Amino acid sequence: MDTLKIVLQVICGLGILNVWLLRFAKDTPYRPESASNLPEEFAVYGLSEKALYAIGGAKILLACALIAGIWMPEIVDPSAWALAVLMAGAIFMHVKVQDPPRKSVPATGALLMSLAISVV
Repeated sequence: MDTLKIVLQVICGLGILNVWLLRFAKDTPYRPESASNLPEEFAVYGLSEKALYAIGGAKILLACALIAGIWMPEIVDPSAWALAVLMAGAIFMHVKVQDPPRKSVPATGALLMSLAISVV
């Protein structure tokens, strides 16, 4: 089970870092409406630029904590739970703007991985 937990930590952590560091300004099929980057996506949700950077900073920090948790296991569960809360919020935002369910697939995957990390 330890190996599964570590694999989930790496996949989830790198996935979040990919979205927030590599794809921040890029279009993806998972963005709502006509948003072509994260700032536009947050605007569609009715969230401010401050919220964008606060949530993004928290997600980056938590993703790094999941990866660092390979060597510091005591930080894994709190980080996974906090990330799960943020991913639930992301799914809520997709529902709020009436996105089709497929747009929530990455957030749902990260939520499920975060929960699995916490219970493994």
